[in-house]
Formats: sequence, structure tokens, C-alpha cells
Amino acid sequence: MHAPSPMALLLIAIVVLVLFGRGKVSSLMGEVGKGITAFKRGVRDGADEIERTVDTPTERAAVTAERTADDLELRAAQARAEADRIQAEADAARARRADALRDVTPRDADRL
Repeated sequence: MHAPSPMALLLIAIVVLVLFGRGKVSSLMGEVGKGITAFKRGVRDGADEIERTVDTPTERAAVTAERTADDLELRAAQARAEADRIQAEADAARARRADALRDVTPRDADRL
């Protein structure tokens, strides 16, 4: 799908202004701006709080090592699950092959 043309955007803006009025649209945009500012401030405060809780290089290294260890454990678990899935597929393929290659020699009772 393609982006609307500038003329279409202008038409939409005019319709919104006519429907809601300039005051309502301007107050709405002011609220959106306040929300964006509050979000940025929250992100900054969160980063500052993390910096305050982990203030020495040794503690930072320990937190990083813990995160890395958790990531490695998660990846190892995912790799084990993938290996189990592949092994199950291989076992199923072997079973299908064994069924296809079953013994087809005639038995004594089937001989003339």
C-alpha cells in the first residue's frame, strides 16, 4: 500500500479542523506533546535509577555477566529444544524408511 499524497493529507487536516474546531485540535496536540515529554522523562528517570543502583564498575560487570549468563542459558535451552525436534524428525524418517524397506520375501505358506 502506498502513502497518501500531500493533497490528501491537507484535505484530511481541513476536514478535522472543520469537524472539531481549531481549539479542540490544538488542545489535543498539546496533550500529545505533554505525553511524549512525560514518556521521555520516564525513560530518562529509569536509566538514571539503573545508574544509581549499579554505581561501581564491578557491580556493572556483575550485572552484565548475569545478563549474559541468562542469555546463554536461554539460548542453550532453545538449542536443546531444536536438537530434540530434529532428532524426532530423524527418528520419524528412519521409521518411514524401515516401513518402506520391509521384508517382502514370500513365506512358505504363500508358495505354490
